Amino acid sequence: MIACAAVGIFLVTYAFIATEKVHRVAAVLGGVAAMTVIGLVDADTAFFDQHTGIDWNVVFLLFGMMVIVGILKHTGLFEFLALWAARTSGGRPSKLLALLVLVTAGVSPVLDNVTTVLLVAPVTLSVCARLGLPAAPYLIALVLASNIGGTATLIGDPPNIIIASRGGLTFNDFLVHSLPLTVVLVAGLVVMLRWLFRNDLHAPGTSGGDLAPDDVHDLDPRGAIVDQARLVRCLVVLAVVMVFFGLHHALHLDPSIVAMLGAGAMVVVSRATPEEFLAEIEWTTLAFFMGLFVVVGALVEVGVIGSLGRLAADTMGDHEFLAATVLLFGSAIVGGFVDNIPYTAATVPIVEDLVLASPNPGSGSPLWWAFVFGADLGGNTTAVAAGANVVVLGIAARAGQPISFWQFTRHGLVVTFASLAIAWLYVWLRYFALA
Repeated sequence: MIACAAVGIFLVTYAFIATEKVHRVAAVLGGVAAMTVIGLVDADTAFFDQHTGIDWNVVFLLFGMMVIVGILKHTGLFEFLALWAARTSGGRPSKLLALLVLVTAGVSPVLDNVTTVLLVAPVTLSVCARLGLPAAPYLIALVLASNIGGTATLIGDPPNIIIASRGGLTFNDFLVHSLPLTVVLVAGLVVMLRWLFRNDLHAPGTSGGDLAPDDVHDLDPRGAIVDQARLVRCLVVLAVVMVFFGLHHALHLDPSIVAMLGAGAMVVVSRATPEEFLAEIEWTTLAFFMGLFVVVGALVEVGVIGSLGRLAADTMGDHEFLAATVLLFGSAIVGGFVDNIPYTAATVPIVEDLVLASPNPGSGSPLWWAFVFGADLGGNTTAVAAGANVVVLGIAARAGQPISFWQFTRHGLVVTFASLAIAWLYVWLRYFALA
């Protein structure tokens, strides 16, 4: 009886999150309260239990990276990169699109995708207004690039952080398994976008589709840098943090510890005040993660997740490639209609059971990586599939350049289908055909 009540609470909570009828933090905290009332949540299970409580490694990894990004934001680095892309394009809209995609995909493995678009989208709007370009193609391209680029590393997309923490995947595991696919997908994205937006990549009133050179050369990327010495110090710290992420397994340091040490070092070398870096923390995101872990943990407590995992493992049997295919496409389809973060948190214990029952239960299991690719790439499917999508549509609407649900989705569906086809081929070749 209590298991049915827990499932009912979870489904109602998930429905509120997916439909956005109430704020997702309010929805998940309501779910925690309901689980507490029926006796499934207390202080021990919520705060201290490894299997049913908050995953503090995820929370503090996010917190540390938010501090680092917040300080870098105040240096003007991201405005510099966007303005550099505009000036380097030489007045050619198609080249500008490609450069913005490469810049966004290049920083997404270091920042989470929501942070990336929050930093780059406003500057992109400003550049498009300055050069007389329609903003929608460039903003849509930024979202698609951030969701694909974030697949490359452990810290690039929130689902990766959740999966890595549960599956024991290291930063280097992502570089070995995810980065090669991401490079191919980003290159393919540039080609696809030039075709998808072929009718939009021209400036109004120009016959050749190029912009007036003076408009481009008037842009000064260096003017965006607020304090060059401070930027250099911060970049040195960021480089050291990336090195330690790569060595964290050998050094026996959790990624969360690396992120927190990096955040502390960044605060010291930048001489940032608490008002500067604490103002950039996305407290609602952290609260959402904590509440979500507790709600899913309640399902673990009553055995629902374990039963689903055993059922999936029995159904899979020895058909590992079939399981990988279902995880890849199923995660993308489900993630296309609901936020991929709660989906990943709810599904990762089931995938863990599948991996343990598979012929290859280690970090190189194709099931882990099919899950990662499906959860991340599915974020491009619709306008509500990932947080970055919702954020950019809101920024565009406030700027008077609204992007409709269908305008985004008709491009996102094409990119997602092509990306999943490439990812499926990659999984088959790497883990089965050539293994």
